[in-house]
Amino acid sequence: MNIQKVAVIGAGVMGASIAAHISNAGIPVYLLDIVPKIKGIEVNNRNIIAETAVKNLLKANPAPLMHKNNARLITVGNIDDHLELLADVDWVIEAVIEDLAIKKILYLKLEKICSSGTVISSNTSTLPFRQLVDGLSAGFQSRFMITHFFNPPRYMRLLEIVSSGAQSKLTNAVRSFAENKLGKSCV
Repeated sequence: MNIQKVAVIGAGVMGASIAAHISNAGIPVYLLDIVPKIKGIEVNNRNIIAETAVKNLLKANPAPLMHKNNARLITVGNIDDHLELLADVDWVIEAVIEDLAIKKILYLKLEKICSSGTVISSNTSTLPFRQLVDGLSAGFQSRFMITHFFNPPRYMRLLEIVSSGAQSKLTNAVRSFAENKLGKSCV
């Protein structure tokens, strides 16, 4: 497996920083978040969360982007309008709020959209692997793992990978990508 396109869902500090670090490796990355609502009404700019995240990456210190022009490799969007773009990515990293129910709803959507060869991982550091995959199809479970980046992703070398072991080929592909493209030490 050769990872050539990545998506990050969740444009908070961690998700945006993970997307930035992937762009540092010269890899195109989608950065998606929810469509925000104010008093139950959707805002006009449906991509405002991800757009604001990229603007913040350009101003952050320490800089998550090695070069500001790496931001051009980040395509912003939202999960209501742009989730279908993930049909052709090699790796989807979920970095949404630490709420198991929200994650599972997202995983069910990803299972329908992503190809069977797409790795899907969570950046969680608090939810156990077994809880994340419980009730999901065997096919989904066979390509799911936890890939826990440490903050800030550009500067912290450690990447924790948790998998069931059934997907050793995929785990090795993610490990190789992380070590060779992102400069990570994987445990």
